[in-house]
Amino acid sequence: MSRPPRIVTEATQTYSFSRRALMLGAAQGGVALLLAGRMTWLAIAENAHYSLLSESNRVSMTRIPPRRGWIVDRHGAPIANNRTDFRVDLIPDLLQDKERILGELQRLLGLPPEEMTRIAADLKHAAGFQPVQVADNLDWERFAAVSVHLPELTGVAPTRGFARSYPAGAAVAHLTGYVGAASAEQYLKTKDPLLLVPGFKLGKDGLEKTLESQLRGQPGAKRVEVTARGKLVRELATRPDTPGQTTRLTIDAGLQEYTARRLGTNSGSAVVIDCLTGEMLAMVSMPAYDPNNFSDGISHLEWKMLSDNDHVPLMNKVLQGLYPPGSTVKPMNGLALLAAGVDPGTRVNCSGALRVGNGVFHCHKKRGHGPLDLKNAIMQSCDIYFYEMARRVGYDAIAPVARAMGLGQKFDLPFGSQRYGTVPDPAWKLRKYKEQWTVADSLNASIGQGYVLANPLQLAVMASRLASGKILHPSILAGHATAPADLSISAEHFAVVRDAMFGVVNGGGTGGAARMQIPGVALAGKTGTAQVRRISMAERAGGVLKNASLPFKLRDHALFIGFAPADKPRYATAVVLEHGGHTVRNLDTPGIGRDIMTYMFDRDKAMATLAELEPTWGGDIRTRMAAEATAYRAAANAPPPAVAVQTELNVTAPTEAPAVNAATAADVSTAESVARTNAAGNSIAADGTTERDQ
Repeated sequence: MSRPPRIVTEATQTYSFSRRALMLGAAQGGVALLLAGRMTWLAIAENAHYSLLSESNRVSMTRIPPRRGWIVDRHGAPIANNRTDFRVDLIPDLLQDKERILGELQRLLGLPPEEMTRIAADLKHAAGFQPVQVADNLDWERFAAVSVHLPELTGVAPTRGFARSYPAGAAVAHLTGYVGAASAEQYLKTKDPLLLVPGFKLGKDGLEKTLESQLRGQPGAKRVEVTARGKLVRELATRPDTPGQTTRLTIDAGLQEYTARRLGTNSGSAVVIDCLTGEMLAMVSMPAYDPNNFSDGISHLEWKMLSDNDHVPLMNKVLQGLYPPGSTVKPMNGLALLAAGVDPGTRVNCSGALRVGNGVFHCHKKRGHGPLDLKNAIMQSCDIYFYEMARRVGYDAIAPVARAMGLGQKFDLPFGSQRYGTVPDPAWKLRKYKEQWTVADSLNASIGQGYVLANPLQLAVMASRLASGKILHPSILAGHATAPADLSISAEHFAVVRDAMFGVVNGGGTGGAARMQIPGVALAGKTGTAQVRRISMAERAGGVLKNASLPFKLRDHALFIGFAPADKPRYATAVVLEHGGHTVRNLDTPGIGRDIMTYMFDRDKAMATLAELEPTWGGDIRTRMAAEATAYRAAANAPPPAVAVQTELNVTAPTEAPAVNAATAADVSTAESVARTNAAGNSIAADGTTERDQ
């Protein structure tokens, strides 16, 4: 059925138009409101955001790396400071037309071919955002030449800033550590844009790493106005960086450098402690690396050279080296014997050997010392006396005193790598090895062998506590020393032991070579020898091989502890030479200990002695290191040139290097294998120590 046609009148047309106009107006009003709301949001709520974007289009901002805080010694002398540095880096992600730009940089900077080989190798292996160093420590003319041509050198980043400097070089390497560019892992972990700034470096090891938060400072910013195409219009105000805090140490920089030089060609360490406060005046481990080289970017060849060196220059031997302390523990053991009721006048007859059960235990003096009391046993370092007394009182009476004197103790110091050694006792052995303590264990421990292990810092603390009678805690940051409490040991007992240590050096004992030549100042001390191999009875019968005829790794460790002045102790020291073997008199521990102490009381005399000795060792530290590097490069096993000059990107902190881990594991394994002696008479004590009159 069809609908009737719709009649359109003027009224219906007016109504229909009005309704449509109203709907369209409403829609337009809604859109207008939305636009107005959006404009209001952008103009007010998002004003800061878009102003910043606009400003960033107009203004280019470059972060300025902050100057690191200085590390200074107790007198304010710089140990780590900053030098002005003009450098040029490449940013791989931004680099365009690489061959042309490298050629232009070679022309502008006058780079030799080997440097171009190194840059090409570094670019090949670098992360895209990680700056690759072209050259540093540039003069102003070459730096300006690159800056002028910068619009044509996309990806080139010239930087005017500051570089870390260590004036004493290798002498402070294991004290300060070093700084270096952030690794990819460090950036991905923190996403800190400062880590991408060319020239910025952060602490990688030692104090530089543990004190990073206070040494770093706050970055500045350089602002320039540019066109839409990035052309420079004008320079704007620069926001200066905020330097890091200056950190003062208890170290004496002069003593630190002297001690490093006086250790000569040895693989060893030395520590000096103030007997009044516990402040560390020197903490030296040699040989070492040059932290300046590490901070600039060490080459693959140099890293390999350091890793291959059997003297392990990457190891902080003061804190990471563990050694049997040898006869240096005999004064401390004497305190324990006195506390256990042993009369210091009681004599033990040393015939050169002592039979205990099925074993025969020898003294280092084949024919024996004859009857000795405690004082003379310490002076002559008689093994038989301490064997017999340890057998009588048991090592359970000695171990607590060893711990009270600092062995096996952990100290609160700003270093990430410390190893604490062992003070054994029957409970410890049962817990670790599920075995019972034996008489041989007591005899070994009584002469500082067997399971007893200590680091050089612990030996220096032991010397300082013997000297002061107080529980001194070593400190290295100025103002952090704590007031020491008295040790719960009789003053009379300390007097007996100190008198014996005076006799070691000044009364015909084993340490005569340590006698000081300063009127009114005497050094009290104790020598020590720690074996790292078994001496068979067959070898003993035919004559014990001299250390000089043995391979380096089989030679005895040489040790010395001491304090001065003997009558009123002010300074204590410990010197440990790995495989030193007492083979060269002017490189032996008594002479080194004597000269270190001489420096504290008469610097001119100490320096004069060093001036005579150093030329016989091949010159000073820098000269010897340069000669070693030259010899290594000339070796047949040197890597190909392109690899040799390449910057080593996988460098771990020296104290965590594979070579260090391997060396420490080997040392502990050797000590344990020598100590693990179940058969009767099969021990270091059964062989007798190789202690000699020094």
